[in-house]
Amino acid sequence: MPSHSSPPSHPRPATRGSGTSTRYIDTPADAERFLASIGEPNRLAVDTEGASFHRFVDRIYLLQISTESVNAILDPLMIGKPRALGELLQSTRSETVFHDADYDLRLLFQDYGWHARRLFDTRIAAQLLGIRAFGLAALLEQFLGIRLDKKHQRADWSMRPLPQDMLDYATQDTMYLLPLRDRLAEALEGAGRTAWAREEFDRLEGTRWEHDASADAYQRIKGARDLSRRELAVLRELVAWRDGVARELDRATFRVAGNETLLELSRATPRTVDALREIRGMPRGVIERRGADVLDAIARGVAVPDEDLPRFPRAARWERDPDFDARVNRLRSIRETAAQRLDLDPGFLISRERLETIARKRPTSLEELAQADDLRQWQIDVMGKDLLRALDG
Repeated sequence: MPSHSSPPSHPRPATRGSGTSTRYIDTPADAERFLASIGEPNRLAVDTEGASFHRFVDRIYLLQISTESVNAILDPLMIGKPRALGELLQSTRSETVFHDADYDLRLLFQDYGWHARRLFDTRIAAQLLGIRAFGLAALLEQFLGIRLDKKHQRADWSMRPLPQDMLDYATQDTMYLLPLRDRLAEALEGAGRTAWAREEFDRLEGTRWEHDASADAYQRIKGARDLSRRELAVLRELVAWRDGVARELDRATFRVAGNETLLELSRATPRTVDALREIRGMPRGVIERRGADVLDAIARGVAVPDEDLPRFPRAARWERDPDFDARVNRLRSIRETAAQRLDLDPGFLISRERLETIARKRPTSLEELAQADDLRQWQIDVMGKDLLRALDG
């Protein structure tokens, strides 16, 4: 069982630290000079700031970069695409350190077409060590005794100009990542899990966003399956209306109308503006400026002919297998035992969905087991033989 650093008795607030500086770079010439000045560092900490809480389509509004000696914030709204940074991230000459890289990597590919390589993700490293509180603030307090200020977690990074306290906050996301990376790497080595981490980090390469623009996306709203087919038709029209307004205003969809409100509208099908006001969560501004459009969307759903009403696609049918549940339960038992032995979260060790896939495919060898989607070699190493024995009953 890996040992973890104990939190210092008196964590200190985050500061810029001695011997480091932070630069805010908002011209193409300054960005070019800065990136040339850092050359090819052995390690580079990177973070992005988007605005998904505020905007319809998220994009990169800030790029934070830290080396061993300097911290910088690049403003992509002012400098455009910093090509030299992309060349650095896509090379293998420098290790790029992220915390919870998945979202950053998706944004970097969406906006710039970059696939970062030679990665180290401090969140994944912490999970591989069995650490349950793996947020950046928790890890910095545990390993470095630094307490982050969280007041700008939901800030709108698309606003300009950005006040100094927001820039200071953004800098904190990378300025401590390199020493944190070292502490985690040391712990991974001590636990014999460095190879596990490398396999996970290698799998991050190529992460990209697959935007869901399908016509039936409304069916994946939580609660949609509880609607009648007529109510589902109304929901389809309301989601199309809501997303169109959000796109027009470049505003997050829930800031136009939340999913719960759309579900309530679909059930109640109000026919007047006064009736709209009775719907819980219906924004007053939307009623005043776009109430007629909402009523039109509802009317379109109500008018759909019975034979054209939407329905959920049939779930995939599996050949009847009376022993399937028993196999899944045996596999879960193996997972729980291994998770306890390794001090890992069972869901992180292997998901229930993956266990069900294995139970259906019923591999009979480690080679066949390795063909299961997304199964890691390290997972096979620590419990592969036990999983195969569990399948045999």
